[in-house]
Amino acid sequence: MSEKENKESLHAGAVEIEKAIKEYYPETDPLVLKKLEQWQNLKFGLLMHWAPSSQWGIVESWSLCSEDEDWCRRKIENYTEYKKQYEDLKKTFNPVKFNPGKWAKAASDAGMKYVVFTTKHHDGFCMYDSRFTKYKVTDEECSFHSNPKANIAKEIFDEFRKKDFWIGAYFSKPDWHSDYFWWQRFATPDRNANYDVEKYPERWQKFVEFTHNQIDELMSDYGKIDILWFDGCWVRKYSEKEIEEERKIASKNIHRIQNQDIKMPLIAKNARVKQPGIIVVDRAVPGQQQNYLTPENQVPDKTLPYPWETCMPITPSWSYEPGLEYKPARKLIHLLVDVVAKGGNFLLNVAPTADGDYEEVAYERLKEIGEWMKVNSEAIYFSRPVLPFKEGKICFTQLADGTTYVIYLADENETVLPEKISITKFNIVDGSEIKLLGTDGNLKWEKTGDGYLIELPESVRKNPPCNYAWTFKIK
Repeated sequence: MSEKENKESLHAGAVEIEKAIKEYYPETDPLVLKKLEQWQNLKFGLLMHWAPSSQWGIVESWSLCSEDEDWCRRKIENYTEYKKQYEDLKKTFNPVKFNPGKWAKAASDAGMKYVVFTTKHHDGFCMYDSRFTKYKVTDEECSFHSNPKANIAKEIFDEFRKKDFWIGAYFSKPDWHSDYFWWQRFATPDRNANYDVEKYPERWQKFVEFTHNQIDELMSDYGKIDILWFDGCWVRKYSEKEIEEERKIASKNIHRIQNQDIKMPLIAKNARVKQPGIIVVDRAVPGQQQNYLTPENQVPDKTLPYPWETCMPITPSWSYEPGLEYKPARKLIHLLVDVVAKGGNFLLNVAPTADGDYEEVAYERLKEIGEWMKVNSEAIYFSRPVLPFKEGKICFTQLADGTTYVIYLADENETVLPEKISITKFNIVDGSEIKLLGTDGNLKWEKTGDGYLIELPESVRKNPPCNYAWTFKIK
């Protein structure tokens, strides 16, 4: 990994992929199983991290935590003053350009099919109208509270539903604003509850009730929710053995690993009373409430035997930070193809700015992806992995009827198709017809000693139907 890639991985807070995908507990609820199957057909989704901290252009929440990392270090020495200034960002948060309909159109045009929005991140700020806190966008101290679109999560969900998106509510299990999680009596050395949960069980129970109440609001008052997407994997039920194991591998910055049980089975049960069949993703926590797995900022090197989704930011940061480099459209398209060929979904994060819009370059990237999807989307949606998944610069996908797609990933400066495409690890059945998506007519192909060759006439080679990757349909 290059120095740049390593920095990007750290900046994005990537979870080690081996840890993220090591265990899966199959769901038994038939409604959830049906919904998971449907979700696996969607393939491409939008994630959005957004909060008042976007005014400072910093990583959301993490600078409040005393864990010492370069990518979330505070610029003010006095922590008490820093936290006050951070929480006072609520008062000046006024995203007057907020237009979720514009985002929904851009995402739909890009070929995205579901959205996951941060209703509450670790800092505890609610981007919806929670009745259980004043630390929210609709509070009278927030500059945006009188705007007709002040209930931001509701507005986003409503506008994306109009474009037939599935709706996902991101919710942070830890809450660094709540006195039931970070008790003002004590210092806050790390991401965990800063008091002994076993010593003060009544206080922890109040946090559990607070959390359940806030989730119930989202399940009750915000229309149809398809995915309940939890972050904060350290807030979970541990056995004593698991606690000891975690302590052995924990970062030197993490000090208080303890059993922080918020009763996830009950959360899932109650959510499904209001939202039957809802997919629950208690991410990176092995158990029944992790309906699909979420390797973060990474793509597995092979397919996985269960539902999964790579989540990744379009820049090196999940939150809006000015001046960061956006991943090129070619890289984003190749990531989508790679993930889908291995049987996963791709959840791409785009972070809005403080004024409530995307940077123009974000719209440009989504537009380029959309132009590619207009030609090639039939190789993406409803597809499933097929051996060998990938061969050099070629990825494979397949539909239920056996139609197979060979997706050729072009190199950075490759704008003309090669004269011949060679396939050695996939068998093409005699009598098959092969065409290049976006063009008319069938292509010639032949069996060779070690595989197959697909021939491309010069007229096709020099006039490719799209950029960055080309798809051959075998039927």
